[in-house]
Amino acid sequence: MGTTDWRLVKKRTADADGAVYVSADGTRYRRTGGAALRSEAAFQQMATGLGYPVPGVLDRGELGDGTFFVDEESLGGQSLHEKALASLDGGRELSDQVVDQLAEVSARLLAAQAAHPADGGPEALRQWVEQAGWTHNVFAENPDLDTPRTRAALSRAVDELADMPLAWGHLDYGLPNVLPAGVIDWQHHGVTPLGYDVALALEVIPFKGGAKGYTATPQQRERYLTALDTAARAAGRPPLSPHTGSYLLVKSLFFLALMRPTDPGRVDKHQKWQYRRHLFLKGIEQYERTGNIDTALFPTLDNFATGQDPAVRP
Repeated sequence: MGTTDWRLVKKRTADADGAVYVSADGTRYRRTGGAALRSEAAFQQMATGLGYPVPGVLDRGELGDGTFFVDEESLGGQSLHEKALASLDGGRELSDQVVDQLAEVSARLLAAQAAHPADGGPEALRQWVEQAGWTHNVFAENPDLDTPRTRAALSRAVDELADMPLAWGHLDYGLPNVLPAGVIDWQHHGVTPLGYDVALALEVIPFKGGAKGYTATPQQRERYLTALDTAARAAGRPPLSPHTGSYLLVKSLFFLALMRPTDPGRVDKHQKWQYRRHLFLKGIEQYERTGNIDTALFPTLDNFATGQDPAVRP
């Protein structure tokens, strides 16, 4: 496989070194990196054995510039994010076909996770908050948010999830990483409460500030969560929908990670950072009052920039 011509797709994100390449015929992906990539390759091989809908690892090894692994592209040619954008036809609502494809893949992943619970307990849940929320980074960049109020809300989330089974999860699940037949990019995998990945796939769209080009209707969000609750019950597990508030509290931290700009001249980046801070605080306020977070009440980035924010309904 060393003689294959590879085309750069993208640099790896967040704190990971390396890049992603695609073969000339589009059938394989080659990922490069360091220690984190070794962990990702090993996890993906394990996940394949557990029945997770993931690409099979065809080759892995070490080169002079670090680790690589090659996986097959057998899950479909476009991500559901790309399909969603292609189907807008001048509007902004997701197509029902994309939502239904997402529900099918999510239900398959949920069933595999439910069938292979991970070990853990309260300590594993606290570790999930740290890893999934990138809390060390968020609080280092936003020390004013590391308050008793924030810690109390996160402790409440851990307590409310105490009876949920744990499973190995993706931690960055959403339309860009879901293809018609499975899930890619397991870079940030870790132990999560069951449902953390799949339950939020439509709920996280508003965190992008309206720049993704599409929205999910209330009916689509409800239908999607109903399908997942049905899949969870079929697997003998508790429904997911009562816990979306706790999941979203941690996810709002994730979207604030690595956001504080270092260049004072980048007004756009400062505005986006302040916007994500606003969403985090808005989420805590909702969670304290209702135990839930309704992302439909979040302002868009443009509305935030112009001082327009929908009133919070009780």
